[in-house]
Amino acid sequence: KETTMSHGPLLHALPLTDAALDLQRLGHDTPPPPTLDTLRRLQLRHTQVFAFETLATLLHGPVPIDLPALGRKLLHEGRGGYCYELNRLYLALLQRLGFAVRPLTGRVVMGGPEDALTARTHLLLLVELDDEAWITDVGFGGMVPTGPLRLATEEAQQTPHEDYRLQRLVDGDYLLRAQVAGAWRAMYRFDLQQPAAIDLEVGNWYVSTHADSPFLGQLVVARTGPGVRRTLHNGSHAVHRLGEPSQRQQLRTVDAVLDVLQADFGIRVPEHAALRPTLARLLAQAPA
Repeated sequence: KETTMSHGPLLHALPLTDAALDLQRLGHDTPPPPTLDTLRRLQLRHTQVFAFETLATLLHGPVPIDLPALGRKLLHEGRGGYCYELNRLYLALLQRLGFAVRPLTGRVVMGGPEDALTARTHLLLLVELDDEAWITDVGFGGMVPTGPLRLATEEAQQTPHEDYRLQRLVDGDYLLRAQVAGAWRAMYRFDLQQPAAIDLEVGNWYVSTHADSPFLGQLVVARTGPGVRRTLHNGSHAVHRLGEPSQRQQLRTVDAVLDVLQADFGIRVPEHAALRPTLARLLAQAPA
């Protein structure tokens, strides 16, 4: 069967202490059962609690994705991360809870041609429950799906936010689309080949260091809430409420950006000598 899980996890499950802390952040005092209802609750809460953020790549810093480093950053330091961090921690938690889950990699095509051969720079997860396969993803920034998506249908699927669709392409890939402003827009494409751990390391290295990475030297932040998505791109702050026009504001000062990071995105901003001058340079480049 194409979606059958391999024996033995690619990654070790979260240590018990970090798993307990992770679950507490997600609203659980005790481990929930590995069910579809649990998966729905965990995915939604993860996108609300842990912000997508690129402070590390903004400052051209390293982005380690081993579990001890992820535990320190996301669970103890009050930070967020991008897909290789958020979905890798999420994967380890699901493994600890007993889900049949494995990673997949995808090619982001959002904002470009649907058939563009982009690099495999996105990490997502495949979960199998009661002989059905589901896609779950907590690391796709401002358009992250907030509910798991059934793989075996091309019908529109509701989430707590937008509707999404999965299309099986002629080459065997799957294409994820989201309904945005009345149009179905392509997000990313993926296949079901299981990556090795080194594939994730290489993808993460590309995203965090390559000159063509959209995150290098840039501040990209996103977080969901009930009926709302918040995004920040350098100094451009947007609030998207379901069924309402988006509200956008250009932040003009470093202090305003730092305040929004903490108040709206729940990020404990790290102490770094280059942070304020880097933000000041980005804000100076913004249109008047």
